[in-house]
Amino acid sequence: MTGLDHEALSAIVTELTAAIRAVDDLAGLDEVVARATAKDGPLGSLKRSLGGIADLESRKVAGRAINDALAQVTAAADARRVTLAAAARAEQLEADRLDLTEVVIEDVRVPVVRGHEHLVSQTRASLEEVFVAMGFTVTEGPEVETDWYNFEALNLPPGHPARDMYDTMYLEIGEPETVLMRTHTSPMQIHLLEAAVEADALPVHAAMAGRCYRLDTPDARHLPVFHQIEGLVIDRGITFADLAGVIETFTSAYFGPDIHSRLRPAYFPFTEPSAEFEITCTICRGDGCRTCSRTGWIELGGCGMVDPAVFEAVGIDPTEWSGFAFGFGIDRCAQMRHQIPDMRLLIENDLRFNRQF
Repeated sequence: MTGLDHEALSAIVTELTAAIRAVDDLAGLDEVVARATAKDGPLGSLKRSLGGIADLESRKVAGRAINDALAQVTAAADARRVTLAAAARAEQLEADRLDLTEVVIEDVRVPVVRGHEHLVSQTRASLEEVFVAMGFTVTEGPEVETDWYNFEALNLPPGHPARDMYDTMYLEIGEPETVLMRTHTSPMQIHLLEAAVEADALPVHAAMAGRCYRLDTPDARHLPVFHQIEGLVIDRGITFADLAGVIETFTSAYFGPDIHSRLRPAYFPFTEPSAEFEITCTICRGDGCRTCSRTGWIELGGCGMVDPAVFEAVGIDPTEWSGFAFGFGIDRCAQMRHQIPDMRLLIENDLRFNRQF
């Protein structure tokens, strides 16, 4: 053999590139490339024939020509691979695309099930409506608080033993400030009173609702992430009797005329005197059951007259102004109103449960 047949090599390249352009999927492309570059393929056979060229220089020229041909085939294959991969990706995206503009019901016997607000969201809206009807305004506050708003301004200085009542989720401890997930909605009282003092907007009659966080283990009556609603009334001449009347009015308005409230002495650092308020168990209607621990009553929240130390923390004269505050769980209200035996049902996302509301 005296040299390489360049016309034959050119014909092989033309044939292979045409085959590459003709394939319409990545599997077919891999098959063409494997056949073209195999040892017994057209280019592989030419490489093996180089040993039959006696002249060294002619052999080098022939080798470079075959390598150039292989590079052309490889470049054509790479370009085709990019095109086919893009087409395959587009086809997959189109197959996975959800058309949210229209629902086609092939079987008219299958009803369309619409989504709706979660029971807790529904309960919050209903509670806010009750308090608005009682003359309260509704406001909100941040879920991430500093230690001062969550504890110190509420008469819970560092080292106060009552801090042990709150299993707190701390985000950052120390300088410049200790930051945490709020453990109750009471910090919103401080924000609201600060704004009222700055704007000279006393008296205040407000309800505040939101999500709270504690390191609790979920059980029938407790959740680690729960929802509270807070009430605050600041005015001249406010008494404990006003507090008891507001709670009873709310209880009957929200739960029904046969459900009542009662107050039991308690301790909260930010109120004095303080009380826990309970309502008639709506599951057993006062007869006693597992949910109410056989007492006929279930604790809903805490309340009391605003402690003078809280007034002083925000710059309000406690000799001129008085007031009360109360707070309770929105989740607990949902549990009581709808006779739900276990609060964990609210977070399990069981559609059989959710669709009932």
